[in-house]
Amino acid sequence: MVSFEMNDRKKIGLGLTGFGVFFSFFGIIFFFDKGLIAMGNILFFSGVALTIGLKSSLQFFMKRSNYKGTAAFGAGFFFVIIGWPILGMILEAYGFIVLFSGFWPTLSVFLQKIPILGWIFQQPFVRSFFDRYRGKRVPV
Repeated sequence: MVSFEMNDRKKIGLGLTGFGVFFSFFGIIFFFDKGLIAMGNILFFSGVALTIGLKSSLQFFMKRSNYKGTAAFGAGFFFVIIGWPILGMILEAYGFIVLFSGFWPTLSVFLQKIPILGWIFQQPFVRSFFDRYRGKRVPV
């Protein structure tokens, strides 16, 4: 049985993940500042590990279907650390899309239930885009 309760470890993990996204965003805004992007990556990784657990994180990133995304994200992280933030962010973006593409069905259902934005995401041209990926299974 999976526990969906929000304990302190998960709260800290969500906070670290949020700060990771925040620092990465500001690293891009400030002309690909490698220090901010690297800090954002470290906070994002640690936040994900705390939120879903270390074992689940390793299982997710080391799944056979996620090898390409994990390798691209890891290579991008390496390039950011050595001082090539633009190439690193391109690789990280590709890895992020490959890793988390299985969450599109869940995201589409969530977006369609938001009061004001839901109306936009329920329009036929937008819904047809999300319906292409609806039948796939969520990877976690």
